[in-house]
Amino acid sequence: MSTKINGEDPSRSGWKYYGQKRPEFAEEPKDGQESVWDYPRPPAVDKESREVLVIFENKIIARSTSALKLKETGHPPSIYVPKGDINSDYLKKSQGLTRCEWKGEATFWNVVVDDKIAEQAAWCYPQPNKEYNNIKSYFSFYPSKLFCYLNGEHVEPQPGNFYGGWVTKEIVGPVKGASDETYL
Repeated sequence: MSTKINGEDPSRSGWKYYGQKRPEFAEEPKDGQESVWDYPRPPAVDKESREVLVIFENKIIARSTSALKLKETGHPPSIYVPKGDINSDYLKKSQGLTRCEWKGEATFWNVVVDDKIAEQAAWCYPQPNKEYNNIKSYFSFYPSKLFCYLNGEHVEPQPGNFYGGWVTKEIVGPVKGASDETYL
């Protein structure tokens, strides 16, 4: 649990952009595209009805048309898959936790197929903050560690080693993690 100052998590105070006005440095989206700078902060969660497919070592780890799409200013969306659409035989809880100032505490999961391991390739919020209870026990996967597809399109990973956003042809940025972080 983080310490609050004047009733607010201090990690929220460093942000300049909240999705109300697209900054000058942001790319202009074309028809059928979305700017990550139009996404809100705090993040919004929408239904994602397109097919989500996650593969590791030629095994289907997850397949869903009931996923959720989390959209946050400056980030490509993270896709959250319901536990019932995941082959949980391939998930093994990992060490370590991370904390999001909005969603709460997340646990990491390894994806294991035979003797191959994608370490901390997935995360889950088992007890999210109440505003994000709709992602409780849903899993998101790192496209940098697994083969992830959205509606048949191979997803590119969000730049950087920490973030788990899914970059598709419909997403324009620049996205957080791409280079210099002057656009917090």
